[in-house]
Amino acid sequence: MIVKDLKVGCQTFTWEMLGDRFAGGPDDLIKAIADGGYAGIEITDTMIGRYAGKPAEFAAALKSSGLTLVSFAFGSKSGFTLKDQIGADLETAQRWIDFAAAFPGALVSMGSATVVSDGPRVDKFAIAAEVYNNAGELGRKAGVQVAVHPSSHHNTLLFDRADYDRIFGLLDPSLVGWVPDTGHILRGHKDMADTLTTYRDRIRYVHLKDVDAGGTWAMLGKGVCDTAKVIEIAGAAPNFNGWLVLEEESETAAADPAAAVKTNRQTMRSYGA
Repeated sequence: MIVKDLKVGCQTFTWEMLGDRFAGGPDDLIKAIADGGYAGIEITDTMIGRYAGKPAEFAAALKSSGLTLVSFAFGSKSGFTLKDQIGADLETAQRWIDFAAAFPGALVSMGSATVVSDGPRVDKFAIAAEVYNNAGELGRKAGVQVAVHPSSHHNTLLFDRADYDRIFGLLDPSLVGWVPDTGHILRGHKDMADTLTTYRDRIRYVHLKDVDAGGTWAMLGKGVCDTAKVIEIAGAAPNFNGWLVLEEESETAAADPAAAVKTNRQTMRSYGA
């Protein structure tokens, strides 16, 4: 894949992280992302708002703004690690898979397995893998690719390279892809490039964000992320669909999300994307 074939999308968590400080809705997100120069959007179950259960209406709103739905992302209070919540988590997965099925090429991204209860970590990996694999099978039946998005946030089960090795050893690569997040990987891995290369066959699309040397979120290009290397590795990955989704969690974004994501889009143009 050459750089000109890359497509750049924006994740809505930049606004979601504001909590009650964001009083807008999904139409405000669509406008800000389109105005920022993006081609696509990845929205979450928290931010879909009035369009939940109304994929046709959401599709019309995206079309009018020139945006493509790259992926629909969701998480669970169970952290995907509670045995007695597997059924409920899979019902939720089915709901959002059905939603995404209305958008050709859109994926469903499942959030990071998270520790929300006591008990052996090994058991939690097994439960998470069961959820992810079964969700992947639901996606296969619906023609929607499912991928996992590990994070470095509080109590994540999927933080460092050993965690990635363990979960990927339990996941069926034909059913469950991977959304590597550069910021989260940099916070937990000594060598991001090695992790990306080792598991490149699982890459479906990429979350691009930056951190400084201490692991604090930074605007894209202001931290230690080797964006050119990420593009090189992803571009050679056999199942990469060409989407780079920018996600911004820095204090700069917290002060003015729309301006921050617009700046990041401009930064990507320096890489030819």
